[in-house]
Amino acid sequence: MKSVQDTLYNWLTIKVVCDERPDDTAAKDTLNLFEEMITDLHLSNLVVTKDDLMYYVSYQQGEETKKARFPQELIEVMLKQINQDPEKYENYPIEE
Repeated sequence: MKSVQDTLYNWLTIKVVCDERPDDTAAKDTLNLFEEMITDLHLSNLVVTKDDLMYYVSYQQGEETKKARFPQELIEVMLKQINQDPEKYENYPIEE
């Protein structure tokens, strides 16, 4: 069984990357994968907020509204790594 917490963590981590790198096709594909997992877990109405230390994701699961929180440094680790070594994360657009 997939963990809601793990799925939200992975989704949010790649969402942060996508928000900063809207032309990154690999990040978009990965985000789509995690959005499918979110749908499979019957999660909806995801809302992300952030303060100085944490990211918060409120969501609905069935009739219940729930909230998860994640340390900002954990969520942004992938984006920081990409920004530190951009040559390792070159975007290869899909050829049409």
